Amino acid sequence: MLNKKIKSASIVVIGNEILSGRTQDKNINYIAKELFKSGIFLKYVCVIRDDKKTIIKEIRNLKKNYDFVITTGGIGPTHDDITAESISLAVKKPFKLNKGAYLELVKYYKKVKSDLTDARKKMAYMPMGSKLIKNSVSGAPGFQIENIFVFAGIPSIAQAMTKEFLKMIKIKNKFY
Repeated sequence: MLNKKIKSASIVVIGNEILSGRTQDKNINYIAKELFKSGIFLKYVCVIRDDKKTIIKEIRNLKKNYDFVITTGGIGPTHDDITAESISLAVKKPFKLNKGAYLELVKYYKKVKSDLTDARKKMAYMPMGSKLIKNSVSGAPGFQIENIFVFAGIPSIAQAMTKEFLKMIKIKNKFY
């Protein structure tokens, strides 16, 4: 018999630019609607700073209490993009170059005729053992480690990654 238990989710939006008001979050509503359509109960949402201790504490707490922990933001090429490294620390896995992610970046930057700089290469680092979440928009994948799914913060990319996430988890419990 199939497990009919309704799965739970939480969303962690990571970024000082959201908290300061410089950028308006456009991901929560989209992800919440998609989770609902798939029969996943979104129970918790928070917005936190780009701060390792805060990210680690939040992720460790949430991964114990929800079936799915989705993060948005902080996996780009800039100095304040510390989400992947913080999640590595939260799950106690080495932070390493993911060969599959690196190859995706090489392919993308070749296609757009641009250089794969050291800053961009940073986007291929993630916790060891991560599964990639395809990014059909800009090539740099998100990742899954344990029950944590890490998406980019740019809305068009977060939306593409949400679709990939739903394919990965294969849940089709509809709410009525």
